[in-house]
Amino acid sequence: MTDWIGIDFGTSNTAAARMAGDAPRLIELEPRRDSIPSAVFLDFDGGEMLFGSDAVAALTDGREGRFLRALKRVLGTPLMRETRQLLNRRMTLVDLVGEVLALVKARAEAAEGRRFTRVVAGRPVRFQDDPARDAQAALDLTDAYRAAGFETVEWLPEPEAAVLATGIGEGLGLVFDIGGGTSDFTLFRARNGVPEVIASHGVRVGGTDADRLVSLAHVMPRLGMGGLLHAELGSDLFPAPQAPFQDMATWEKIGFLQTPQMMREAARWTKLADRPELFARWQRVLEDQLGFELAMQVEDGKIAANAGAAELDLSLVESGLGAPLDPGRLERDLAPMADAVEAGAREALDHAGVRPQEVTHLVYVGGSALLGALRGRAEALCTAAEPVETAAFTAVAAGLARRAAALEAA
Repeated sequence: MTDWIGIDFGTSNTAAARMAGDAPRLIELEPRRDSIPSAVFLDFDGGEMLFGSDAVAALTDGREGRFLRALKRVLGTPLMRETRQLLNRRMTLVDLVGEVLALVKARAEAAEGRRFTRVVAGRPVRFQDDPARDAQAALDLTDAYRAAGFETVEWLPEPEAAVLATGIGEGLGLVFDIGGGTSDFTLFRARNGVPEVIASHGVRVGGTDADRLVSLAHVMPRLGMGGLLHAELGSDLFPAPQAPFQDMATWEKIGFLQTPQMMREAARWTKLADRPELFARWQRVLEDQLGFELAMQVEDGKIAANAGAAELDLSLVESGLGAPLDPGRLERDLAPMADAVEAGAREALDHAGVRPQEVTHLVYVGGSALLGALRGRAEALCTAAEPVETAAFTAVAAGLARRAAALEAA
């Protein structure tokens, strides 16, 4: 039997679902997990690609290979079509994403006991801010789905998929879908349990940007960012270059930063540094390829600080090293992101000609929608709205399954 399936391939997490009777059923892509990390590990010794929790485990176990995450944020850029040597093969990142989606497809088929050759795929309202790159991103991901074996690919914006999963009977709702790479907003009106989309808008900021802001504020300065280097000749001091630290704080750039050239430069900085102990930490992060593990610690610390006082654990760099973080500091760190999210929501309302106080329901979707710094902006904007909680990581997949069932029945 050939069926439709809904797949939410996200920047940070991936989920799949199909309808079982009148309700969406999330598919276990790993044992007892219906949402898995969108992480890839290229195992150099075994010559295989690992995905999801297996990829994260391979990284933390110290296996020899290359770890990649946040590939969705690279869609639409020239990097996606560059041919490179991966697992002893010449391939592009489009090919690699196609193999990831083929694995998701195979796991779903094994779990459900049927073939899936037609997919309703989630997409952000905007992959990229530039229209040409946005169109290219859609083409990149379409090609990847086709390479995975899907004959038919239908798209549904992720916040509109979330609308289908809300179950709101009556009212004017605004979806805040704060994903790993984008924040999307959809205004809809529900009548007798049937939602009608009025307007959608998106901005290219998400949870990985939150991690980046926290890392730049609290981690990179402990590795030398903002530090001074002595001139190789003379007594002058000058600031260390900022770009490598910016890249190390950015999920999708970490894997491209850890190069022999950068390691040599780090060793030179340590010798020239006004505070060599800081740059020695930076050198260790590069030489031991700790960038992704460091980013995971930042992500964990961000989540913990959202609930109360926490400590960013940086002991993998140096024993006893850490950085305090609490909700107040986190709110200040995330202020630029919160500004962008609030502006995006206001623009969605403006497109629809709706005043914020008319919104009756605020629907939160995506892992970063759990951040108090962002929720506070939503509640201050739509003061009369009732919050609606969803399954943050799987609501989009559930909505995609509903659309897939409708297409199958048509």
